[in-house]
Amino acid sequence: MIIELDLQSEVPIYTQLVNQIIEGIASGALQPGEPLPSVRSLASDIGVNLHTVNKAYTLLKQDGYIQVHRQRGVVVHPDGMPPVTKEFADKQHRELRPIIAEAICRGMNQDQLMGVVNQIYNEITQQNSKEGN
Repeated sequence: MIIELDLQSEVPIYTQLVNQIIEGIASGALQPGEPLPSVRSLASDIGVNLHTVNKAYTLLKQDGYIQVHRQRGVVVHPDGMPPVTKEFADKQHRELRPIIAEAICRGMNQDQLMGVVNQIYNEITQQNSKEGN
């Protein structure tokens, strides 16, 4: 999996890392139990401070996406992904609401908005099958 950061973005680098690792898991590019680079190695490879990578890994660990083993290092959680909880659903609602409101203000109708959602869903879920071909 290739990490691509936008250093000019308003989105913090650690958030970009978290998002890209979660997308890698969602797409199947990262499999349960698969090792991830160490904090030092990833920081060196992508040219960021190791504290930035450490913060991203800490958040991923807290949310149940990765595990940190003393012997095996950092791995995608081998026992599957965290379930949809009420807290997760509430978070999605809070984060999507302003995006949907902006789309409405700009004149998108519900079908157009759902088309964008479906397109992104398909891009993520079909990404690994395209890479495997």
